[in-house]
Amino acid sequence: MKCTDYHKTMPGEHILVVDDEKLIQKAVKSAYKIENMEVTAVSGGKEALTLLKQKNYDLILLDILMPDIDGFEVVRTLRSLQIHTPIILLSGKSEEYNKILGLGLGADDYITKPFSAALLISKSKALIRRNQIYSNNSDKNLIAGPFSFNPLNYRAYKDGKELSLTAKELCIFKYFLENPGRVFTKEQLYRHIWQHSIIDDNTIMVYIKRIRSKIEDNPRHPQYLKTIWGLGYQFDCSTA
Repeated sequence: MKCTDYHKTMPGEHILVVDDEKLIQKAVKSAYKIENMEVTAVSGGKEALTLLKQKNYDLILLDILMPDIDGFEVVRTLRSLQIHTPIILLSGKSEEYNKILGLGLGADDYITKPFSAALLISKSKALIRRNQIYSNNSDKNLIAGPFSFNPLNYRAYKDGKELSLTAKELCIFKYFLENPGRVFTKEQLYRHIWQHSIIDDNTIMVYIKRIRSKIEDNPRHPQYLKTIWGLGYQFDCSTA
């Protein structure tokens, strides 16, 4: 089953909303509830981390600026704890730096305030659907060089040791494992993984850098995930 397969979002999904603005909480709750999604809303990072250590959620909608712990620190903490629940960051800042930093820490998407309910729901459903596909996949293990991917639990390994990859990173890494030696342009990767026709070069570069930092012995001189200048990226274990 491919990451692009369509699965309809089912009722009962549980969203954790972390934002200290009550108006945002109210608006987001209304949007999600129209889609039959359950919502828990909290106003700070500390409370969110406490809940996330006790309960699983299908998605986290996380504000960056909060009075106790900012959203970046929450993302960093969750990923260090191997909690890979999809995360959409919310921010009133439109600077590219904040988006790159958030994605680099392990967030899966980024929305700038103000935003439309339609955009929020579209992004949320896409991430939840992808995560459901990860959980339900039953294909055979993928193996390439020292790497393997178990689709039953959606975990990737190098020399038998689990790689700490986020949901989006796993989708990209699986795509490369399915196509060893093939060169993909940024456009092809973006359309397959994000399913958008408008290419965001910075997003692709951030994710490639993050994956390299986790699979390569020396990310500055990658052996496996290579840049083919003027073309794109290639995953190749044959010469490593």
